[in-house]
Amino acid sequence: MSKSYILSIDQGTSGTKAIIFDEFGTVIIKTIEPLKSYYPTPSFVEQDPQEIYESVIKAVKNCIKKFNDSFPEEKHKIVSCGISNQRETFVLWDKNGKPLHNAVVWQCKRSVEVCERLKENNLEENIQTSTGLTIDPYFSATKVIWLYENNATVKKAIDKGEAYFGTVDTWLLYKLTNGSVFKTEYTNASRTLFYNIYNLEWDASLLKAFNIDSLNLPEVTFSSDYFGDSTFENTLSIALPITGIIGDSQAAFFGEECFTNGMAKATLGTGSSILWNAKNLNKITDNGMLTTIGWSLEGQVNYALEGVIVSCGSTIEWLKNQLAIFTSYDQIEPMATFLETNEDVYLVPAFSGMGAPYWQKEWKASIHGLTFGTTKEHLVRAALESIAFQLKDVIFSIEKETKTQLKELKVNGGITANKFLMQFIADLLKTPITNMGITDVSAWGAALISGLGVKLWTNIDEIPKLPADKIKKYQPNLNSENIDNSYLNWVSILKNKIA
Repeated sequence: MSKSYILSIDQGTSGTKAIIFDEFGTVIIKTIEPLKSYYPTPSFVEQDPQEIYESVIKAVKNCIKKFNDSFPEEKHKIVSCGISNQRETFVLWDKNGKPLHNAVVWQCKRSVEVCERLKENNLEENIQTSTGLTIDPYFSATKVIWLYENNATVKKAIDKGEAYFGTVDTWLLYKLTNGSVFKTEYTNASRTLFYNIYNLEWDASLLKAFNIDSLNLPEVTFSSDYFGDSTFENTLSIALPITGIIGDSQAAFFGEECFTNGMAKATLGTGSSILWNAKNLNKITDNGMLTTIGWSLEGQVNYALEGVIVSCGSTIEWLKNQLAIFTSYDQIEPMATFLETNEDVYLVPAFSGMGAPYWQKEWKASIHGLTFGTTKEHLVRAALESIAFQLKDVIFSIEKETKTQLKELKVNGGITANKFLMQFIADLLKTPITNMGITDVSAWGAALISGLGVKLWTNIDEIPKLPADKIKKYQPNLNSENIDNSYLNWVSILKNKIA
C-alpha cells in the first residue's frame, strides 16, 4: 500500500500551525504563522477574525508549497484535513459573512459582572446540569451576552435573527467552504455554556434565559465526520475533504491515547487543561470539576472530566518578561535545582484568578514566605512548584469525584522539557508521568480524528503507535516527604485565602 498523508491545522491562541503527517505519525512538513491578540482594556482580549483565517491560509500555503517542492510526486496522496482549534474563543458574523465584532478570546474577562448576575438569578445548577460547566468568563456564552448588552450592532443582528455564532472551528469551516457549511462538533459545542452535553442539542431554555435565543447556531456532529471540502484559496488544485475537527485540548487528549478509564492528560501551556477519561459521570460535580465531551467518533460520544488551570506557563513568562528573573528558558532548571527545597517560599499564580477546583475569579497573585534570604532561585522554584501543586489539586479532586485512582498522566507542552518539574510532578502525584515525545500533540490528535473520518483507519485500535524511543517516562519516588509537606503548606495557604 502506498503511503498516505494528512494535513493537520492547529489554530491556537498565539498562532497557527500547518503540519503534514504521514500515516505513521511522522511530521513531514511543518509551518507556523503568528497571530496577534488585541487588548482594548487590561481585562479584554480579542483577535481579528480575518487575521485568524489568514493565518490558516498562509500556514497551509507555505506547508503545501514545501511539501510539493520536496515530494513533487506525492501531492495527490494527501487524503484529508483535520483541524484543532483554540477552544471557547468565538466569532459573531452577519448573513453576508461579515464579522460583527472581533473574535472574543477565551482569556477575556469582560463578562465577570454577567457571571455574577447569572448566579444571582439562580441559573448555576441548571447550567451545570445541562452543560457540565460552571458559570465563568472562560466560556463563550457570558461574553456573547456581554456583547449583546453592550454593542448595538451585535444586539440588532441577534434581535433580527441575522447573527451567526461560531467557535473558531465553525468560523474557519464557514470561510474555507465559501460560506456553504455552518457546522461544529461535539467537543467545541460543549465549551460554549449553552449546549446540553447529555441530550446533545443546543439548550433552548438557557438561550432564552440568556436573552439570545434568536442567535443562529451551527449544526453539531461527530468530531470525526465529513465537514466539506476546501482548496484553501486555490492552494490545492483539487479540493481536500475536511474529515476531522476537535478542540485543541481534546485533540491532545485523543493524540495522547487516553482511551481507558483513569487515564488523564495535562497540556502545560499558557494555562493548563487536565482531561480525565471517565465512564461514571454525575451531572453535578462536588469538587469544581467540569464535565465535557472528550471526543466523538461515528456513533460514539466519549465524556471526560476536566480541570482548568488558568496560569501555568504564563507564570514563567511573567518572571521572565516582567521581573527579568532570567533571560533564557535554559536557565530555569539549574535555578530550580540550585535549592534542595523551596524553603517555604510559595507563589500563588492567581494573575487572572484561579481555576479548578477553586474557581475564584477575584483572587490576585501572591508570594508567601519571603525573607531577606529569598533569591531569584526561590521565585523560579516557587513558580514551577505552583504548576505541580495546581495539577495535584485537580487530580485529587477528580479522584475523589470518580472514586478512581489515576493510572497514568500523559503530559505535553513546552514546559515538559523541564526535567525537574516533570519528576516533581511524578513524586507529588505518586504516579508515572509520560511524555509521548511529540511536540505537536494537538495537531496529531486532529490528524488521527481526520484519518478515522476518511477511513484511513477504521477504529482506534488501528491507529498507529508513536515510536517507543521518543517516549519519556518519569517514575515516582515514593519516599518524598519534603514534597508532600510542601503540598500541605500550599493547601493551607489557599485555605487562608478562601477564609
